[in-house]
Amino acid sequence: MKPPKSAAPGRLLTQVAGERRTGALIVGGPPGGTVYLVEGLVTYAESAAAPGVGELLTASGRLAPRTWQAALDAGTSHATVGRLLLEQGHITQGEMELCVLGATYDAAYFALSPVSAPVDFLDGATHWLGELVRVDPAAVTRESRRRGRLLDEIFPYPQIDTAAVIPATRPPRERITLTAPQWELLVHADGQRTPADLAQLLGRAGYATIQELRRLAAAGLIELPAPRERAGKPEFVRLPRARGTAVDVQRPAPGGPDGPTVPIVTSPRPGLASGDPPPQQRQPDPATANGTAYRAPRLARRKPGAKLPREVAADTAHVHPGTDEVLLKRIRTALRALR
Repeated sequence: MKPPKSAAPGRLLTQVAGERRTGALIVGGPPGGTVYLVEGLVTYAESAAAPGVGELLTASGRLAPRTWQAALDAGTSHATVGRLLLEQGHITQGEMELCVLGATYDAAYFALSPVSAPVDFLDGATHWLGELVRVDPAAVTRESRRRGRLLDEIFPYPQIDTAAVIPATRPPRERITLTAPQWELLVHADGQRTPADLAQLLGRAGYATIQELRRLAAAGLIELPAPRERAGKPEFVRLPRARGTAVDVQRPAPGGPDGPTVPIVTSPRPGLASGDPPPQQRQPDPATANGTAYRAPRLARRKPGAKLPREVAADTAHVHPGTDEVLLKRIRTALRALR
């Protein structure tokens, strides 16, 4: 097998469809995908960013997981999984066709949206689900382009489509109105799940999930991921600092052996050169005149309601100058009322 060449997936799909070829168009790169064709018509598409038919049917509760697994075990090797579900009566023809069409358009958007990606075509490849629908490739391409324009009209920030969803820590407004799908996305977003993870977890289409996430981003309810060209390349790196210092650890001190000598410029204080009197010196606080702060005497533990010792009650020489006598009287009155 030749290594894939870089090309526009939509253009190559149009080319193989015009040649009425049968096989699989494999698109590499994130998120990538595969489009299956039979005689130039699209029968199915899958992508890592979009849930498939099995995820949609089981997550929504339409099929039990054991029923889907039994159909996979019996029909995967013969590409008849879809036919087995229809023949056994687990799902109707209309439900199966709608589910396949939804999954196909959903995955085709992610596979065909890149302008250029590694693309290869595998002749004769068929999907294990089987041929249930046939879609014109031109319609698939037009729908993929239309969906891209709709997302840009909602909020032009494509990084939201693949990055982990992080809810905003604080809403931008006092009152916010959410739809039921938006509420489910915010509840299940844990800062690690991507839009594809949320779509598979909730059983929703990948494109519909991205639509709601773009609306939430426009409302300021989720954090915007960093642009791809700047991701992992911070513009400013803070150097480590030692505790108690305000300079970098590795930066030499001024005047050291590795640094230039910084001259010290002195100038007279303003007001002294013009003959103005010096500013008045602040009078020392009598409570701290000896260089130490005043500390109240430590009282021994006593029972509630007991009177103070005489030596403490009579000691009024060290009363703090800011004591409010009126406040003390109110406190004494309140304490007497509690006895």
